[in-house]
Amino acid sequence: MELYERVRAGWAAGTCDPVDLPWSPDNPSRGQCGVTALVLHDHLGGDLLVAEVLRDDGSRQGFHTWNRLPDGTEVDLTREQFAPDEHVQAPRIVARPPGGPTRCVEQYERLRSRV
Repeated sequence: MELYERVRAGWAAGTCDPVDLPWSPDNPSRGQCGVTALVLHDHLGGDLLVAEVLRDDGSRQGFHTWNRLPDGTEVDLTREQFAPDEHVQAPRIVARPPGGPTRCVEQYERLRSRV
């Protein structure tokens, strides 16, 4: 799908969540999940899914965000960012913040403009 290719081509350090910097083209989807999910939601609608990510030792790595389309299909363009010891837990649906994202606003705007 052309949209997915445009999103992936837009990833860079300037679209990465600051907690995941430094960004590397060796793992381009690392730190891109939140902004990617919002941009896909802009274009495709559906639900935003969020889940905790835990390491094998039980410590929290962070949170992961992806999409469930109106037809029920889950789309996760950034799943491959995780190391073998990082595991995405069961998701919950979250409401899109009214008026736009509350964090990573500049990163979201940058990716949105590239797509």
